[in-house]
Amino acid sequence: MASNNDQKQSSGGLFASIASTLSNFGTTMSKSVNGLLGYEGLEVINPEGGTDEAEAEAQKGRWKQEDRDSYWKMMQKYIGSDVTSMVTLPVLIFEPMTMLQKMAELMEYSYLLDLADECDDPHMRLVYAAAWFISIYVAIQRTWKPFNPILGETYEMVNHGGITFIAEQVSHHPPVSAAHAENEHFIYDITSKVKTKFLGNSLDIYPLGRTRLALKKAGIVLDLIPPPSKVNNLIFGRTWVDSPGEMILTNLTSGDKVVLYFQPCGWFGAGRYEVDGYVYNAQEEPKILMTGKWNEFMSYQHCDLEGEPMPDTELKEVWRVADLPKKDKFQYTHFAHKLNSLDTAPKNLLSSDSRLRPDRYALEKGDLSKAGLEKSRLEEQQRHEKRTREAKGDQFTPKWFDLTTEISPTPWGDLELYRYNGKYAQHSAAIAKSGSIKKIETGFLDFNPWQYDNLAVAEE
Repeated sequence: MASNNDQKQSSGGLFASIASTLSNFGTTMSKSVNGLLGYEGLEVINPEGGTDEAEAEAQKGRWKQEDRDSYWKMMQKYIGSDVTSMVTLPVLIFEPMTMLQKMAELMEYSYLLDLADECDDPHMRLVYAAAWFISIYVAIQRTWKPFNPILGETYEMVNHGGITFIAEQVSHHPPVSAAHAENEHFIYDITSKVKTKFLGNSLDIYPLGRTRLALKKAGIVLDLIPPPSKVNNLIFGRTWVDSPGEMILTNLTSGDKVVLYFQPCGWFGAGRYEVDGYVYNAQEEPKILMTGKWNEFMSYQHCDLEGEPMPDTELKEVWRVADLPKKDKFQYTHFAHKLNSLDTAPKNLLSSDSRLRPDRYALEKGDLSKAGLEKSRLEEQQRHEKRTREAKGDQFTPKWFDLTTEISPTPWGDLELYRYNGKYAQHSAAIAKSGSIKKIETGFLDFNPWQYDNLAVAEE
């Protein structure tokens, strides 16, 4: 079990964080590729702990050899750098979802927060809340990159657990996203940003963000510090992600906290996915132990002051991953598929919504060529808007979130915070009152996150 830890820093916004940069890519049995493939200093890692030869393992990535070799030559100059927004990536490594949608994917198991808010035991509240935060790792293990949002892009979600969810891309350089979710039991707010370090065939990701979760009936506020992540085999071999380190969830109201340790993946796959730790009271005494695998389930059991299970208690499961569709190309859950559909959309969807991106939609339909062209077109439009904004002396202003003067310290640097301004609730209420309904079909409405209307992209 994880030992207690005195670290008490502000949280990082994990989930969007990992998603925002690369997407999900992570260490076990390794064999040098040096001499076999001719790329000095690289390693190919087999996360399954198999016995494949290094050269054969390197061929199991999704890249064609000529594309992989070209991309490797381009990327060498970035080794040691933060590549959060420096590199344009080919669409073949993408999934048909944006980072804003991936932020909403955390809501799949929101029933855990309803249980936490209804629970009278303050330590069991933390068990439910911690299991909820663990649940997003099922999505984080997917080896596809979500699309980076365009500045001003949004994502709305309704029709799930009574939740209203709104996310917005509030900054492009550096990339920052903000989100707000609420139902009768909880309020969730996040400002999400990441720092990265490119290491050749791997990428270190530091979730420099802040998460706040308020339980309404319980009257408490929780703060999250997630562990950093490492994406392995970005170019050579099978891409996968590992998140070794501690996740700390603190009750800012009472001082109780959860400290969970994510085991690093060792030789022959030992320890992969394993998570364990304790719920502590404000006096840092262990009250409940938690254990499980972040891609499958979490369980709990009451314990004594030494962290040992209490007599006449048993290990009980608190969360288990939902059934997955068979042979799904992107390893989506049934809920993840709903994030791209209109089933989770309000009747008057914002034209800046991620569902309406033509590159995302084309990829969903399997047209990689069109997806690549549309992605390039959107990125050039974004650059053109930036040049126009600078020439006019304008500033970009988000619609649904306001930049505050508050600076949040995190383990990986300071963060400027954005706060939900309540205007989205007013917008929704006005639409409901008017009774007007705008019929929307994904792929047929122009995607419009733009600051300026009818601004033609100048030819370079």
